[in-house]
Amino acid sequence: MNNRLLGLIVLFVFIFFNRSESQTVVSIKGDQFLINNKLTYSGRYWNGNKIEGLLLNSRMVQGIFDDLNPETLKNWEYPDTKKWDPDRNTNEFVSKMKSWHDNGLLSFTINLQGGSPQGYSNSQPWYNSAFNEDGSLRPEYMARLEKILDKADELGMVPIVGLFYFGQDQILKDEAAVKSAVTNVINWLFEKDYRNILIEIDNECNVNKYDHEILKPQRVNELIETVKNMTRNGRRFYVSTSYGGGAVPKPNVVSSADFILMHGNGVTVPDSIATMVKKTRTVKGYTPKPILFNEDDHFKFDKEVNNFTVAVKNYASWGFFDYRMKGEPYECGFQSIPVDWGINSERKKGFFKLLKEITGY
Repeated sequence: MNNRLLGLIVLFVFIFFNRSESQTVVSIKGDQFLINNKLTYSGRYWNGNKIEGLLLNSRMVQGIFDDLNPETLKNWEYPDTKKWDPDRNTNEFVSKMKSWHDNGLLSFTINLQGGSPQGYSNSQPWYNSAFNEDGSLRPEYMARLEKILDKADELGMVPIVGLFYFGQDQILKDEAAVKSAVTNVINWLFEKDYRNILIEIDNECNVNKYDHEILKPQRVNELIETVKNMTRNGRRFYVSTSYGGGAVPKPNVVSSADFILMHGNGVTVPDSIATMVKKTRTVKGYTPKPILFNEDDHFKFDKEVNNFTVAVKNYASWGFFDYRMKGEPYECGFQSIPVDWGINSERKKGFFKLLKEITGY
């Protein structure tokens, strides 16, 4: 055996065992999240409100973004290089993850079809998808995703992996391709032996822009059940789907999902967040399970009452949705391409300051 081969074997063994030792496992007990069998934010109360068991998060869906449409690629140029670079985007994402975690962030949503790189868009001519039209996986996308999930595993974070996004789901040619995409992703996650993952079938299933019926509210529970029925060595992934801003989930999803995903977009009166949570707990089929907002573009973090604080006071996790508004500099917006993944805008600083206070990190 030559020295080069021996060196490769030693490196493989080191990586394998090092990952096994650092592996992060998420679980759910009632309406609480646990990491490595310990309640998140264990023992933490803030202003008399229970924080342990919550999963505070941020929308970081563009971590593996690319654009396969040459006509729109020029829209995403970095200000310094004047070109788009998907690997730079992912590498910079990974480099900032520890700083997010150090401020109390335990989760983030990343989506295999991203989100609007403009924050909100009337049309989406770009082509951003980890899926080919038949539901098979694009290796370059999955390689970027693996970098992020490996780092999350190392840090003790729990990514919410979203599969589909409206405006991009039409890339899949038919319902069979959608189903194939789901099974391909879940099998890939099993093969990589991730145990720190939550699954979001699609972002805002009730937005009237999805092409495939199985991704819409009346039938999306079928895909939730598909994921629940996929097991490997006696384990499976927790799964849900999200609804648009202000919406209360329907009974078919509430009864089927392992946790409830909601959005606060459009909810300008913070007390309405409390109303959403209370109504969700009365939906037919509800049993105690975590309620989690993983998208909300309302801030006012310097105010005592805001969507974030009202959510946690009602024992619901909350997620920061930050996009670059017209005229704002490059460092603003975690969703707007190109992304500066640092905590260096006033809005980002405001969120992480309040997050650190609430979590006690």
